[in-house]
Amino acid sequence: MDLQKQTEPPAAVSELRASDADRDRIADILREALAEGRLTVEEHAERVEGVLAAKTVGELDVFVRDLPAAHPRQASPRMPAPNRPTPGAIPADPDDNLIAIFSASVRKGRWRAGRRIHAYAVFGSVEIDLSEALFEYQQVVIKAFSVFGNVEIRVPENVSLRGTGGGVLGNFEVDTLDSPDPDAPVIYVDGWSVLGNIEARPKRGKLVADILDRVHRKVDRSLRKHLDR
Repeated sequence: MDLQKQTEPPAAVSELRASDADRDRIADILREALAEGRLTVEEHAERVEGVLAAKTVGELDVFVRDLPAAHPRQASPRMPAPNRPTPGAIPADPDDNLIAIFSASVRKGRWRAGRRIHAYAVFGSVEIDLSEALFEYQQVVIKAFSVFGNVEIRVPENVSLRGTGGGVLGNFEVDTLDSPDPDAPVIYVDGWSVLGNIEARPKRGKLVADILDRVHRKVDRSLRKHLDR
């Protein structure tokens, strides 16, 4: 038995051969950086070319070393998401209906998210982007149905996200998120996919900006109630 071989330290992570998944991860970070204006078109093209030619994980890391997405924030204690709304707590009628039948329906940018959103994609696509939305309620329910269609939901990184649903020869995929802020919005995605796709996940680098304002409004309401007594 060769004891010297047994005691040799394992190769550093940076020296490991890069996989296609590693290259895709770096390419995603570069694409987001281009969309956010952190990279010019020329810089993005140059780095993507380098990513495709990289052989090791260390070589890949060089291309995103100066980007925030490559340096995850230190994890904060996570609070469990509140329980699902009790029956009747949220009105059955939706505040927003997004319907795509052989078409596309998009809701994104700075908009007010209601308590209930319904999305229907039949041979079409629905995009719900909550990354810049104003949340007037802590709990938001999204009902999604996809038949030969696609429903794509994007949320900020600092909210809680839960999903309940499934698919018949289709895909239902909802990332589970727990926000460190107990007052952060909680988004519940309920859905069913038939030969289609329903997906909900965080949008890298996007955070809810109005949580502090909502907390201040809550304090103001509490003070007003106290003074009105």
